[in-house]
Order: sequence, then structure tokens, then C-alpha cells
Amino acid sequence: MIATAGLLPGIVLKGIEMPKTALIVVDIQNDYFPGGKWQLDNVEAAADNAHAVIEAARRKGDLVIHIQHVSLEKDAAFFVADTHGVQLYPKTANLPSERVVVKHHMNPYRGTDLHKILQEHGIEAVVAIGNMSHMCMDAVTRASDDFGYHTTVVHDACATHCLEFEGVKVPAQQVHAAFMAALRFGYADVVSTEAFVAANA
Repeated sequence: MIATAGLLPGIVLKGIEMPKTALIVVDIQNDYFPGGKWQLDNVEAAADNAHAVIEAARRKGDLVIHIQHVSLEKDAAFFVADTHGVQLYPKTANLPSERVVVKHHMNPYRGTDLHKILQEHGIEAVVAIGNMSHMCMDAVTRASDDFGYHTTVVHDACATHCLEFEGVKVPAQQVHAAFMAALRFGYADVVSTEAFVAANA
């Protein structure tokens, strides 16, 4: 067996069959954008990068799955059912042939058939992009690794916002960096959009 750990999904090496890969597009929805109920920092630039990642995955023929968070509470802060804000952001929305998995929890595997879909397609590696870095991106990455998938996060195709804890204010850039650093340490390959697209050209 030839070890492939550390290689970006989609790299083709002569004589080596690379793992079947799925791109998981997490919660890129209108409420996170200007005019929405929960705008994230630098979200439009992240969406531009996400679009590039999605297009690269489509060209390569990878499975592309979109995750849509729908809040069960009618008075939720955002992602309320049957609103404009809950809809997928047009720039990164699914094609008719691409599956949309609706979730109600931070972890997109919880209470959904995401793992079943990946198994049915023989997926061995997942690439994750989307929102928010410190919540659902953290959850999907750790869960994917726990299920045994070779996991990659495209860090600049994700966005978050500022946080505050016990009077300590943390800028969005530092929130994002801290979570990406933690995921890179033990759960995933964390790469840039430029590196991902180049590897999957």
C-alpha cells in the first residue's frame, strides 16, 4: 500500500489511484451576507474562494454536497425556515444534480443522512468549506475525521465573526486563525484556495 497522507485530494500520481473525494459546502446561506441577520467578517471574499473550490471539484468530477442549516425555532436569530436568509447563497448554490442536506445542529452528520450518502458513493476523503469557522466548520471537520475520512479544510473559503468571552473581545481574524490552527494540528490538512485549485487543475 502506498501512503497518501498529506496529499491534497485530487492530486493524480501516475500509477496511484487517489481516494474518492466529496466536497462538503457548509452553510453558505444568505443570512451570513450583507443584509442578512448574522453577517460574517470577510464573508464575500470567502464566498468567492468557495465558488472557485466548488468549480474545481465539479471539473474533477467529485461529489459535491451542500449543507443547509434550518433553525427549528421560529424566533431564532437567523436561518429561520421559509425566509430569504435561510436560502443558499446564489454564488455557491447547488446545481440541480447536487444534493442538499438539511441540518438542525452544528454537526452536519447529526440527525442527517450525510454519512450514509458518503458511504453509498464510496467516499474516502472529504474537503470542507463554508461557515462558521468556529462552529459548523469545526464540527464537520472533527466529525469527518472521527468517521475515518481523510479530511481537508480550505481555510480562506470559510468565514466567521468576532467573539467575546468573559470580557475578552476576539477579532474575527484571530477566531478564524485559532480554529484553523487547531484543526491543522490534529484533524485535517488545512490549505488555501490557490493550493487546492492548483492541485485539482
